[in-house]
Amino acid sequence: MRLAFRLSLIGLALLAAPTALAQGAPDAARVAAARPVVDKIFPVGTYRRMMDGTMSKMMDSMMDGMMKMPIAQFAHIGGVPEEKLAALEESSMEQISAIIDPHFRQRMKLGMDAMMGSMVDMMDGFEPKVRNALTRAYARKFDGKQLGELATFFGTPTGDLYARESMMMFMDPEIMSEMQALMPEMMKKMPEMTAKAEAATKDLPPPRKVADLSRQERGKLAKLLGVEASVLHDAPVASDEGTE
Repeated sequence: MRLAFRLSLIGLALLAAPTALAQGAPDAARVAAARPVVDKIFPVGTYRRMMDGTMSKMMDSMMDGMMKMPIAQFAHIGGVPEEKLAALEESSMEQISAIIDPHFRQRMKLGMDAMMGSMVDMMDGFEPKVRNALTRAYARKFDGKQLGELATFFGTPTGDLYARESMMMFMDPEIMSEMQALMPEMMKKMPEMTAKAEAATKDLPPPRKVADLSRQERGKLAKLLGVEASVLHDAPVASDEGTE
C-alpha cells in the first residue's frame, strides 16, 4: 500500500502534458522569430554542459548525504513502526556498508558515472526535440515584437552572456548545495506525505484483484500484458500490509 503511493508520485510530472498539447500550435511567423532566441538561450550541447561533470558531482554529494543519514529514517519511510526504530537511531548506511560491502561507495560511484555517461549520450540525441519544443513554447508565450526585443537583448554582450548561462545557473554550486540539502529533509517528510496521500484516498474502494475480474476483463488485461489469461493471478499480500 505505502509502496504503491510512493511509486505513484513518480508520475505526477506527466500531468502537465495534456495541458501543453491542448494549447494548439503557434503560427509559423512567431516560431521563426522564436528560433534565434532559443538558439541563444538553449544552444546545442546545453544538456551535455549541464550533466557532464556537474551532475556527477551533485549525485556524489547527495549519495554522501544519504550514506550518513540514520538507517532509522530509511526504515521509517519503509513503514517500520516507531517502536521498532529505537535500536537503529545511531546506525547509518555508511557504518553498515563498511561491514557488508567495504567497496559499496566506490561501486556506487563507478556505476553512477557509467549511467551518467549513457544519460549524457542519450540526451544529446533527445536535445533537438527539446529545442523544437522550447521554440514553440517561446512562440506561444511571446508575440513577435517581444521575441524581437529578446533577440536584440541577446545580441548585446550582457544579453549574450545571460542567454548562454541562464540554463547553467541551475547547476551553480550555490543552487546545488540547497538542492542537496533538500534530499534529507524530503526523506524525513516522506512518511507524512505518504500518510496524507493515503488519507486523501481512504474513501475510495481498494483496487480490484484478478479474482474480481470478469472473464472478459481478464482476457483484455492478459492481452495488454502480452500473456495468457491463465497465468494471471493475485500477488501474495505484501508484508507491510500489517503495519497500516
